[in-house]
Amino acid sequence: MSEALVLCRFLHFSVVLMLFGVWLFRPLLLKVEARVLDLRTARLARWLATVALLSAVAWALLITASMAGSTAAAFDPDTLALVFGKTFFGQVWRWHLLLNAALLALLFTPWRSSTPLRLGLSALLVVTLAPVGHGAMLEGLSGQLLILNQALHLICVAAWLGGLLLLLVMLLRAPSEPMGQILRRFSGVGYALVAGLLITGLINVRVLTGQWWPTPLFSGFALILLIKALLVLGMLGLALFNRSRSEDCEQRIGALRRSVMIEWLLGIGAVAAVSLLGTLPPMIKG
Repeated sequence: MSEALVLCRFLHFSVVLMLFGVWLFRPLLLKVEARVLDLRTARLARWLATVALLSAVAWALLITASMAGSTAAAFDPDTLALVFGKTFFGQVWRWHLLLNAALLALLFTPWRSSTPLRLGLSALLVVTLAPVGHGAMLEGLSGQLLILNQALHLICVAAWLGGLLLLLVMLLRAPSEPMGQILRRFSGVGYALVAGLLITGLINVRVLTGQWWPTPLFSGFALILLIKALLVLGMLGLALFNRSRSEDCEQRIGALRRSVMIEWLLGIGAVAAVSLLGTLPPMIKG
């Protein structure tokens, strides 16, 4: 069951984060109308929102089964009512599921092109992921600040990962603006995202473990955290390389496409590491 929960967390995190990032970067990267791109991203968004809702329901069922110690309990109305009504996870997840359903419904209405509505709902969807992991370990003001920090961390991750996905969609079809300009716009925002991601990530580690980096380095929580950090560093290296070659990117679209694809896949790998980390106990100093 733990393996299924990790897989479910990974799938749900991935699609929710990418939804927000794609919509955030659409007006930032392209300043002109791009009907074909918008149609593609609209279809993609409907699929992502559907997968998000299904994986959110599966996540709730797996948590219920884990709490009750029985797979059958996940489908028992009384047990589900107890989990959703009396546990912290259930109370947060009720809102998360409602937001997910509202977002999916929005994408099939005439208001689906409303950027404020899409961004607002997807941002809330990302933020309500913050309290269901290690963010719930502490109580009182410390716990609230940790959840806030985790929410900011997830927003930065979502923007970077979703922005890369949008870049990939653009690279599959020649955009209506020079690719060099688009890359420079992405990089300009990306610097702030990377800074936010690193700062909030270090704060999370410090608060959860009592150290700036947990030890022993090659064991359990610390090992998965190290893998995540290396994947993020790989993403950063590729991002800097692409930024340095933005002037001649029109002549190397194929190479740029492969580079962005690898960077995006590294990001997906980092999300997989996060999904596993959330199920492991932090290594508290002392």
